[in-house]
Amino acid sequence: MVTDFINVKVKRMASNSRALPTYATAASAGVDLCADLKESLLVNPGESVKIPTGLAIELPSQQVVALVFARSGLASRHGMGLTNGVGVIDSDYRGEIQVLLQNLGQQGVTINPGDRIAQMVFMPVFQAIFEEVLELEDTPRGAGGFGSTGM
Repeated sequence: MVTDFINVKVKRMASNSRALPTYATAASAGVDLCADLKESLLVNPGESVKIPTGLAIELPSQQVVALVFARSGLASRHGMGLTNGVGVIDSDYRGEIQVLLQNLGQQGVTINPGDRIAQMVFMPVFQAIFEEVLELEDTPRGAGGFGSTGM
């Protein structure tokens, strides 16, 4: 059972009259972001588009980031992914959240007003203090890269 919550302030942009984001189930890690479009939008194969959500947020501190991920249903059914892989909403950003969608499939995909287009997850942030060293500690894996631990 989740017992830790954060307060996230949400501002609806002028055109957005939809409900605020909600968790689909008690165990959902993310909230769905919906397309705030005035009319349907066809995304052709290979095309990338920027879709507004009609929402802006204020995160509670610099120790929190909002990450925007692709929805697995859109990816598996239509080949839709995020152009930038994962969207990062920093704690000092106050503009509208927009989703960069890319059609990686073979067919055009229509995005309708109100469609769920991405999901947003809130995570803790750690800023690093970099310490330059001459050597790193050895491990059994060492410098083995892609595929070095099996399939």
